[in-house]
Amino acid sequence: MAFEPPERLVRALGETYGDDVAARWLGQLPALADAAVAERGLTVDRVQAPGGRSSLVLLVRRQDGTPAALKLAPAEARPELERAALRHWKGWGAAQLLDADAPDSPGSPSLLLERLHPEVSLRSLPEAKALLEAAGTLRRLWVEPPAAHGFETVADRTDRQAAVMRGELPEELAPLAEAALTARTTLTTSSPEELLLHGNFRQSKVLSAERSPWLTVGPEPLVGERAYDLARLVRDRVEDLIAAPSGASVARRRVNKLADALDVDPARLHGWTLFRAVESGLRARAAGRTQESELLLEFAGWL
Repeated sequence: MAFEPPERLVRALGETYGDDVAARWLGQLPALADAAVAERGLTVDRVQAPGGRSSLVLLVRRQDGTPAALKLAPAEARPELERAALRHWKGWGAAQLLDADAPDSPGSPSLLLERLHPEVSLRSLPEAKALLEAAGTLRRLWVEPPAAHGFETVADRTDRQAAVMRGELPEELAPLAEAALTARTTLTTSSPEELLLHGNFRQSKVLSAERSPWLTVGPEPLVGERAYDLARLVRDRVEDLIAAPSGASVARRRVNKLADALDVDPARLHGWTLFRAVESGLRARAAGRTQESELLLEFAGWL
C-alpha cells in the first residue's frame, strides 16, 4: 500500500520516541498496513489526516461493507493497553473495539475500531456546550479497572513526566516547576480512588458518532483518580483563554465548575491541572514548540 504518513504523525513520533524509533516504524508501516488490511479482508477508503500523534488511522470497509477504522501504532505506544481499555469499556463512552476477540500480544500493531466522524469533534461546539458534553462522556469512562490489569498508575506516569521539571531550567521557570512538583508530591501521597482513566482526554478526543452522539478515541489508559483525567480538560482551548481579557479568572472558575459538575475535589483538580500544564509546557519547550510552550506556561502561572 503506497501512502504518505501525515506530517503531524512523523513529527510527533520523533519527538516522543526518538528519530531512530520513528524512522524504523515508519519504514515498516506500509507492510504493516498491508498485512493488517489483508488479514481482515478490508477495503481501504483513505488515510485519515491529520490523524493521531502516535498512530496511523486508515478509514476502511469490512467485507460486508460496513465502515470501520484501522489503527496502527508502534510498540512503544503500547497499543495492547488501548485494546485492553476499549475491551473493558465495551463501547460505553468510547469507540467500539470491533476485533475484541483478537488475542492480546505485546506491541500488537493494529486495532479495528468503530468508525466515528473524525471531522466533527467537540471543538466544533460552543465552549460551554462542549465542556458539558465532554464531562458527560468522561464520566462514563470512569469504571473499576479489570482484574490483574497491566495499566500503569497515575503516580508512576507522573513520576516519569516530572523528570523534565527536575532538570536545569531558566530562573523564571524554576518556581513554576517547583510548584508543580510540590503539587504532585502532595497528590500522590494518597489517592482517593483507583479507577480506569482515559489518560489523554480533551475535547478533540471526543468525536461525533452514529451509535451515540459523542464517543471518545485515543486513550492512553492508566489507573488512578478522576481529578487527574479531568485536569487536561480544564485547559482546553487555551489559546482562547490566553487571548481573553478575563482569561485568568475564567480558567480558575472552570476548575470549580468542572469539579462541581463531576463531584471531584476542586483542590485536587487544581493541583493536577497545574502539574499537567507545566509538564506539557516544558515538554513543548524542549521540543522547540515555543508558542505552545508559552501559552501553557502562562496558563499554569494563572493557577
